[in-house]
Amino acid sequence: MTENIEALPTTVTLTGMLDKVVKTVYTVLPDTTTTVCQLFMKNGYVVIGTSACVDPNNFNKATGERIAYENAINALWPLEGYLLAESRFINL
Repeated sequence: MTENIEALPTTVTLTGMLDKVVKTVYTVLPDTTTTVCQLFMKNGYVVIGTSACVDPNNFNKATGERIAYENAINALWPLEGYLLAESRFINL
């Protein structure tokens, strides 16, 4: 059954994306300054963002996590945009 296209959203929102995240996991790769952020989505998909610091003396765990999280969210925008466009297309 197709939905009425007028009932579907026309934009992707940060709130809408965050509502789909069920878990966030941070990992600092051993012997590096690389931080990986994994966003586990409701549908089982995992979106990854990373950050790294050139000088190990400047490494800050909280900053690495914040930047990796922001990069994961930035990677999610086009995926959610595509999903919305596809939903609207199949309901034309």
